[in-house]
Order: sequence, then structure tokens, then C-alpha cells
Amino acid sequence: MRLDKWLWAARFYKTRSLATDEIDKGRVQVNGQPAKPSREVRVGDRVNLRQGNVPREVMVRGLSQVRGPAPVAQQLYEETPESLRTREELARNRRFTADPSQSIEHGRPTKRDRRQLADWNRWSASIDDQG
Repeated sequence: MRLDKWLWAARFYKTRSLATDEIDKGRVQVNGQPAKPSREVRVGDRVNLRQGNVPREVMVRGLSQVRGPAPVAQQLYEETPESLRTREELARNRRFTADPSQSIEHGRPTKRDRRQLADWNRWSASIDDQG
């Protein structure tokens, strides 16, 4: 079975084209080697992939030609214990780090802010014109 089709059927990516793009970017490896979308996947293969910033390592446990419900898709693979630990650690670190939105002091002005700026600009322009 093709790698891109298996990743789609196992619900790692929403579409086959997204799976193909990730494979082409080098974010998916099979048995430690870079893969192509057309690479054949067999039961027992070890697939390393990255979903966003989260690396995952899974063992292929089954093959399916169709994309089924999530519980069925989860039976197609088994995540390694090291991968689970890594994901839990990343989740824990994300929980303790600051939210990026909190570091923004002055973001996009609100509607009220824009009105105040417009009023200020209007009045300051008329004062400058008189002087």
C-alpha cells in the first residue's frame, strides 16, 4: 500500500495531498530512511512523522484502502513508548511556557481605539491648520 494513502487512512493527515506534501518536505521517514509518497508500506514498518511541532514514531499494524472512523484508524498503527513519552513531555512543557499572546503589549487596535485615533487626528489637523 502507498505511504501517502496509509497516512491518510490512518488519519494522520486530513487529505492525501497534505500527506504527500509532508512526505515531500522530508518530514516522514520509513524505517529510518527518507520516503516518497509512492513507497510501499508493510505491516511491521516503523514510520517517523511530524504533525505540526509534534514528532511521532509509529509501527504499522494494519493496512486499509479506505479512511474509516477514528477508532478503526487507530488500529492501523501502534505508537512506540518513546514517542508517547516525548509527546507527553512536549505537552507538559507547552503547559508551563507563557502564552505567546500574553507577550504582545500593543496588538491591533480595537474599533474603539481606531475611533479615538481618528478623532485625535482630525482635531490635531485642524489645530495645525489654524496656527
